[in-house]
Amino acid sequence: MEQHGVVPDVLSAVPPGVAEVKWPSGAKAELGNVTTPTLMKDVPDIKWAAESGALYTVILTDPDAPSRKDPKYREWHHWLVVDIPGGDVSKGKTQSAYIGAGPPQGTGLHRYVFIVYKQPGPLNIQEPPKPKTTENRASWKASKFAEDHKLGSPVAANFVQAEWDDYVPKLYAEMNKIGSN
Repeated sequence: MEQHGVVPDVLSAVPPGVAEVKWPSGAKAELGNVTTPTLMKDVPDIKWAAESGALYTVILTDPDAPSRKDPKYREWHHWLVVDIPGGDVSKGKTQSAYIGAGPPQGTGLHRYVFIVYKQPGPLNIQEPPKPKTTENRASWKASKFAEDHKLGSPVAANFVQAEWDDYVPKLYAEMNKIGSN
């Protein structure tokens, strides 16, 4: 994570655990491996050393928006699930619908960082859940969300890198269609 700048761009230190992330396509997150937006299009399965009875938050963020050379929208968040009981993400509350990798064409590799926090208790989030649109996702900071909700340091993380492929225009069209409803 330090080699690829996840620390300090997203996290202040490497978390003690590594989250296992696997997409239905068979792609996996392996601490910076390169994959494609096509392989990341569906919601992944994510696991970590969760405690029974504890609640967790999972964040997926891209610190390289619109590019690693010009990250003026750092971070662009792709997914936010809170109040996850004992590591079962499917039973958590999705605050931001999952959006897979969508790096603009010609912007090179983007880092997609999964972060897991153990919550001190249920979160009281006032804003309504975000649909699969681009609205209110740029310039969002995982660390600020963690601070605002007293989440402390992450318990696990992982990341992949991906750059534009021919799935990205389809993703943009889908987000624009949902956003115009």
